[in-house]
Amino acid sequence: MCHIPTVLQALDTWVHQTPPLPSRSSALRVSSDQIEQLHRRFKQLSGDQPTIRKENFNNVPDLELNPIRSKIVRAFFDNRNLRKGSSGLADEINFEDFLTIMSYFRPIDIAMDEEQVQLCRKEKLRFLFHMYDSDSDGRITLEEYRNVVEELLSGNPHIEKESARSIADGAMMEAASVCVGQMEPDQVYEGITFDDFLKIWQGIDIETKMHVRFLNMETIALCH
Repeated sequence: MCHIPTVLQALDTWVHQTPPLPSRSSALRVSSDQIEQLHRRFKQLSGDQPTIRKENFNNVPDLELNPIRSKIVRAFFDNRNLRKGSSGLADEINFEDFLTIMSYFRPIDIAMDEEQVQLCRKEKLRFLFHMYDSDSDGRITLEEYRNVVEELLSGNPHIEKESARSIADGAMMEAASVCVGQMEPDQVYEGITFDDFLKIWQGIDIETKMHVRFLNMETIALCH
């Protein structure tokens, strides 16, 4: 789907790669160094407090200029991503919540069987889906998709808002053709469900694009 890889690139502008985070199901294999490194990132972000609030993300320099800053921050507090409900946002998150969010970015383990690989892939895609589905109704509407595209392109002075809307409209039409097929003239595509989202991403490599990354509070400018 158009511009979803760009969302991944935007995430990459404010994070730094460190040793892989094992899945929660293999927590016994987490080394003390990995836990220490994660906890250090968490404490830096929280200001040495037991929880992180949205305003703590103001301390991340690279995030300040990120076009989808609000969506990145929101993802950390989304109850769906925290596995605490089907809607709503948490006021703050603790270290365990932080680990839950970071688990979506764990790399594919070579020891995983095919079923585990597919489950890991599905979890990553669900995380991305939630970034688009801002009202938590289980469907990405045209308006929601327009909003993301407009935010992503807001820093480009050569692209006007109407052009961004046209790009979003075209992508939504493409999604409808992939997921629904030939539509009747009076048929309305209500939006992208998660099953549709999986179809759109079929054959696209999400595993190497969305792997474990940790907040880098020391580095101001990051590039990969």
